Amino acid sequence: MINWQDVNSWVVLVVDDEPDNLEVVAETLEYRGATVKTALDGLEALTVLAEFTPNLIIADLSMPQMDGWELRSNIKTKAQFQDIPIVALSAHAMVGDKERALAAGFDGYMTKPVNIHTIVQDICAAAQEMMKSHE
Repeated sequence: MINWQDVNSWVVLVVDDEPDNLEVVAETLEYRGATVKTALDGLEALTVLAEFTPNLIIADLSMPQMDGWELRSNIKTKAQFQDIPIVALSAHAMVGDKERALAAGFDGYMTKPVNIHTIVQDICAAAQEMMKSHE
């Protein structure tokens, strides 16, 4: 279980096919104290998960080979990963996108570009939504 108040306890897998975005998110979280691994698409994420167990996954929705939607479905079929929160990350900020992602089973939703100054608070806000929906 993740302690949302202590970034040092976060073990995060960040999945995004845009190397610049991946680097910004990973480096910012590492700077704040989190342990971070990265993957460039859903298939690579599954390979990383074979040897790395995060307590939070942040996944882009639109990626080649295996997108965030398929990755979430794949991860949630595995017992050892069922309780890990998965936050959707998307450049799409259209009306209904967030609701669609949450309805599909994502535990939170964040839009790109990420703000390095507020990313921890943004992740925590997404987590608060998740906790409310599970009450």
